[in-house]
Amino acid sequence: MIALLVRDLTLAIRAGGGFGLGLAFFLIVVVLVPFGVGPEGEILSAIAPGILWVGALLSCLLSLDRIFALDFEDGSLDLLATAPIPLEAVVAMKAVAHWLTTGLPLTLAAPVLGLLMNLDPAGYSWLVASLALGTPALSMIGAFGAALTVGLKRGGLLLSLLVLPLYVPTLIFGAETVGRGADGMATATPMLMLAGITLATLALLPFAAAAAIRINLR
Repeated sequence: MIALLVRDLTLAIRAGGGFGLGLAFFLIVVVLVPFGVGPEGEILSAIAPGILWVGALLSCLLSLDRIFALDFEDGSLDLLATAPIPLEAVVAMKAVAHWLTTGLPLTLAAPVLGLLMNLDPAGYSWLVASLALGTPALSMIGAFGAALTVGLKRGGLLLSLLVLPLYVPTLIFGAETVGRGADGMATATPMLMLAGITLATLALLPFAAAAAIRINLR
């Protein structure tokens, strides 16, 4: 399993779907917002939680279609589906690789980009905590969407349409956590909801994604 994880990390970076692309897109989103809404600090501070979470979410979308596409093209996915390793574990490892190359760098870079959005200092810790808790769900949901569209020509747009509605609960509770933390309010409820969503996706979606892959490979 470790060898599979290392292989996926290497392929993600070599194929151009690594952390650099996601970070660059995240930076572009955050930089463009002040040009659109104006440089007023109060306005930027008010919308910062939502914009930072939307930027992280969209950045995760960039490399979703690569999770299974390369393995499908070279025939490796067929071998993985018939290997002694459970296909559910393969899906989980690919989701972990996606999170390590996308979600984790975005989480670490978010406080720096929060400065550009004039985020209240009290919200920085909650921004990191919510992204660290929520981005694994984004990667797992993305792996499920990638499994549904594997083998389809130009499936990237369809993948985005399938995945974005499933991302909405994570986006809502993630942004709510940062907003409440920045305002000094209690954050237990949105954090618990965010944790529940992440745990549910990690428990259920590997099996759903594995079933989708088996169907697509028939």
